[in-house]
Amino acid sequence: MVIVGQNRTHVRALYNELHVRLKALDEFHQPVEGADLGWWIVADYGDVVLHIMQDEASEYYDLEHLYGDCPRIAWQEAEASDAAQA
Repeated sequence: MVIVGQNRTHVRALYNELHVRLKALDEFHQPVEGADLGWWIVADYGDVVLHIMQDEASEYYDLEHLYGDCPRIAWQEAEASDAAQA
């Protein structure tokens, strides 16, 4: 999953919010890379690798193209289905 932030503060805030929410769900990651710089933060949750990066990093590394052949998951639909079953 790739999430793009506008600047260092925004990238760090996005990571912190996601970390808190996933930790509350008992989801934990391997050691995080890049949190100190806030240019590109990578958190490996096993089945999902979370990339949070600034706009410029996203344009430069173009991960969407790199992962372009990977299957996409309709997470909004899965989330709505899970909520309906609860």
